[in-house]
Amino acid sequence: QVQLVESGGGLVQAGGSLRLSCEASGRSAFIRPMAWFRQAPGKAREFAAASSWDGGSLDYPDSVKGRFTISRDTAKNTFYLQMDSLRPEDTGVYYCASGYGWGPFREARRYDYWGQGTQVTVSS
Repeated sequence: QVQLVESGGGLVQAGGSLRLSCEASGRSAFIRPMAWFRQAPGKAREFAAASSWDGGSLDYPDSVKGRFTISRDTAKNTFYLQMDSLRPEDTGVYYCASGYGWGPFREARRYDYWGQGTQVTVSS
């Protein structure tokens, strides 16, 4: 079992920054591919960032490339999503996810543990 707890969401103006955290616990929690997904109101959940199991390979969709950075702190068993130059279209609930295999993966079906989500709202 892997437990994931997100934090760090909030309200920010366009152009601002936020850093989301995802604390992972449980068996082998930190040697798994990890990802962040997001879901805007009325829309399907979408891929936002992903890391291979060792952090050596990262992947981002074009919509966030150059603005978002996924990282990990092994000592704290915590994953992060640094979000800069935020836009109103980045608004949504952000979820961290833990998967299996090597990674990084863009498909939600590759992740078997999910956090509860944290709300990010970007005002224009």
